[in-house]
Amino acid sequence: MDGVRLLLNIVWLVLHGWILALAYLLAGIVACLLVVTIPFGIASFRLAGFAAWPFGRTTVPAPGAGVASALGNVLWFLFAGWWLALLHVAAGVAYCVTIIGIPFGIALFKLALVGLLPLGKRVVPTQAVLAV
Repeated sequence: MDGVRLLLNIVWLVLHGWILALAYLLAGIVACLLVVTIPFGIASFRLAGFAAWPFGRTTVPAPGAGVASALGNVLWFLFAGWWLALLHVAAGVAYCVTIIGIPFGIALFKLALVGLLPLGKRVVPTQAVLAV
């Protein structure tokens, strides 16, 4: 199964994962220009890593994420999250039209969920979630 994940990650990265990761990195750099928006920059960097290599990884709630994360998620949702998630869902539906594209569509749906409300989440290997 690890070989399949590796192959899917490589194909994903070559086709469009690199451009998604680059876009999230650029958004993170812009967000880090102001002290107040640094948490959004950190979330964008987290999303960049997940967008570059999504297969075999998932997101889980971060321990200790509290009211500040919830408030930040509301702001993120209003200014970026809803359209970001909408773009990921639209691309995911387009990928799911073909059988070969279904795994990539599912990865885009995962990105849509974390892109909607990214604060207070961690990216972990899927095995770590299954072991718990």
